[in-house]
Amino acid sequence: MSTIQELLRSKGMKVTPQRIAILNMLMNTKAHPTAEAIFKALEPTNPTMSLATVYKTLDSFSNAEIIQVLSIDGESLHYDYDTSFHPHIICRKCGAVCDININVSDEINSIVNKISDETKYDIDKEQLFFYGLCEDCAE
Repeated sequence: MSTIQELLRSKGMKVTPQRIAILNMLMNTKAHPTAEAIFKALEPTNPTMSLATVYKTLDSFSNAEIIQVLSIDGESLHYDYDTSFHPHIICRKCGAVCDININVSDEINSIVNKISDETKYDIDKEQLFFYGLCEDCAE
């Protein structure tokens, strides 16, 4: 618990029970939950927490670069505690979002440099998604 408190303080954030609960959940899940899923999971033990609080907290965490926001198909936002660049795979049927634990940094850096040279954009963020059917949905 003190690690979460130290992290929040190091980012200049006030330590609150809601922030601790939300960050603890994100740190301890391999899923990439939506704000609504986080709210539903935490509501039973945090009855005074509102969905608006969850959204505001996630926005603060994102701005402080504590988490990354995954914008999937421009429709739903999912949240990931792992802020390092890594690709994700998304099930087209159930919507599950999973990390792909393959180091593609060198290849991505090469592609980003080529795109930046070609377009003259200063690229500061990239996300890589693959889509398919998960094992359960493919059956």
